[in-house]
Amino acid sequence: SVVKTPTRDNNSKTYITMRTINLPLIAAFASVVKTNGYTQPQQCRTSFTSSATKFRVSQSQSTPFAISSFRQNHASSRLQMSDFGSAMPEKPKLTTEQKLIDAADKFINDFSAKLSEGVPPPPELDALIEARKTSNDKQSLSKGIYELMIEQGMLYDIDPTTGMLSPTLFDIKANLDVPEVKSEFDYLYKYGMSLISNELIEVDVVKNIVVKRLIERTGLSPEEFDKWLGY
Repeated sequence: SVVKTPTRDNNSKTYITMRTINLPLIAAFASVVKTNGYTQPQQCRTSFTSSATKFRVSQSQSTPFAISSFRQNHASSRLQMSDFGSAMPEKPKLTTEQKLIDAADKFINDFSAKLSEGVPPPPELDALIEARKTSNDKQSLSKGIYELMIEQGMLYDIDPTTGMLSPTLFDIKANLDVPEVKSEFDYLYKYGMSLISNELIEVDVVKNIVVKRLIERTGLSPEEFDKWLGY
């Protein structure tokens, strides 16, 4: 399953059809973040205060940010065995680092395969490949995946027929009143917050990513960005 958001029409500069924003990455990456038996970034209230250097995360009673595509309620079933039957052993549970390695590999392969002919890869793809080769720690992999996830959403359109990625001409600053634009930013913003809540990325790292890769693209101040998203 993947999370779907509208794609952009480069001519009319409006969102027109549904597209997948994060490809198979989400299923693998989000599996690291588990709550109550299903995949879901945890409840999180994040706010930029009077300056971009102040960044706080606190738990609240706000509606949890659910990735509905990943809520899979599996009905329990009983294993029927004969007197001589035996249950198959459970698969070994993966560590957080192993899950992130798997997510990074899948994202790298999928992103690379879906770049349209002649479209150069973004530097964030190379950075994730390098992190995968050299470090493999949860901080580096989570940072690399999150940055590439944002850049995919900000820089590329996905062909609704072929699924291939091509550079977008969409003017974000001129279309902040489009609900789907706000929804995409809100998703990426909250996903970063869930990574903090689950101790996959440090607060200052996410703060810098959000400021540089999300807030600055809107042309808003941190305070205006919070207000725009309804915080």
